[in-house]
Formats: sequence, structure tokens, C-alpha cells
Amino acid sequence: MARPKVGIIGNSYLINDQYPVHAGGTMNSEAIAEVAGCMPLMIPSDPRFVTVGELLETFDGFLLTGGRPNVHPNEYGEAETEAHGAFDRARDAITLPLVRACVERGQPFLGICRGFQEVNVAMGGTLHPEIRDLPGRMNHRMPPDGTLEEKFALRHTVKFNSGGVFHRLFGAEEVMTNTLHGQGIKRPGGRVVIDGHAPDGTPEAVYIKDAPGFTLSVQWHPEWEAAADPVSRPLFEAFGAAVRAWAAGGGQTGFQKSA
Repeated sequence: MARPKVGIIGNSYLINDQYPVHAGGTMNSEAIAEVAGCMPLMIPSDPRFVTVGELLETFDGFLLTGGRPNVHPNEYGEAETEAHGAFDRARDAITLPLVRACVERGQPFLGICRGFQEVNVAMGGTLHPEIRDLPGRMNHRMPPDGTLEEKFALRHTVKFNSGGVFHRLFGAEEVMTNTLHGQGIKRPGGRVVIDGHAPDGTPEAVYIKDAPGFTLSVQWHPEWEAAADPVSRPLFEAFGAAVRAWAAGGGQTGFQKSA
């Protein structure tokens, strides 16, 4: 039997500062194939090449990946500043309407880091351009030096709402996660439920209230060694179950519907 298809949102890059590509981390494909049990396929996230309607009909679910470029502040009504960093406007044009369509249809998606931020913006929320500049906040950015193992090491706890979606999924009110992001939620969008926070109050886990499908999104990077991580594995397994349910006819797996 063919595996259900998960579209992995690609990011625009330049190789050697001149050759344009769409790319995504191998660890994303590993997590989808090996833990979620689905077929990972890269999406060239640019409206010149694909439409949201085509994507919805082609894929059973979507992984909204992390990436260096940030959501453009125009998308949430703010002016661009140097602190907002680099952008990928083509990706914005695909992912933001894709999120809204998936919420409406009940089609599953999992948001990671930038994908987490995209979900908030798509639902009408805003972002802080630089978390570490806020009073009382820690530096959530990726360490500039060291091995990948050191950069993706567990660095802080995330505490979930008691009895909430993430608490039920993980069987724990508090877990350890990595942290590799500069921006974060300022104002949550309509229906965006913040279900987990870092110790400094930074939102780390969200879902969409009353959505008919899987809408879980996290600010950390669960794709890193997902098969071996006790937090990443149940997240990707739950996402895979939701994708299979959609592929089988649109049924839901239940744990988010009761939120």
C-alpha cells in the first residue's frame, strides 16, 4: 500500500551565492519517513510553480519547516526593520494561505520554528523580531559555534497547560527541548491557543481552537533525531496518524478535537 504523502515546505537558497535552489533539511524527511510513516516530498514553495489548490489536492498533510528567512512583517501589518532579518516572500505567498485552507478543511499540518510562526501570522497574529532583545527573555538563537549535536542539544524546558493537548500527547506537563530561533509570537492570532511556554514566557507550543484537523505547531526543532527523542517521536507519530486518517477519507484521530 502506498504511504500517504506529506509535502515538506522548501526554502529558497543560493548555492555559492549564485545558484538558486529549493532545499530542506534531510532530518525533516527522516522524521516524516521513519517516525510519521509517510512519504516525504519537497515542495518548491513559490507561487510561480505551484498553487495552494494543487497542493491541497496532491498531498495528504504538510510539514511547515524551519528556515533562516523570516515571515515578512508586512504580513502582520508592521514595517520592515533590520531586526526582522532575511525574508522569503515566495514562501510567504504559499504557506500563509495554505495554513488557512488546511484549518478550514481539516487537512493536517505540523509547524516547526518558522512554520510555527507562519501559523500564528496566517491566523492574524504578530511576531517579535528578536526575542533576546526583550526584557527578561533568554537568547533562544542557535549557538554560533560547535557541532550539530551541540547546536541541537536540549537547552530549556517547555511547560504545557495542565490537561491540554500537548500534556495529553506527551504524558507530561514539562519536557526538555532544543531552541534555535530568533523571533517569536508577540500577539497570538485568532483561535491560536498557546499551550506551552519556555521558562522566560516565550510561547513554544500552539494549536488552532476548534479546528477539525491536526494543527499542532512547536517553536523548537523536533525533527532532530526524532526517532530517538521521547518528545519528538510521539509528536511525529501523532502527525502521521492524522495524515493517514486524512488519506483514508478525512477522519480525525481525536486527541485534538476534544481540546
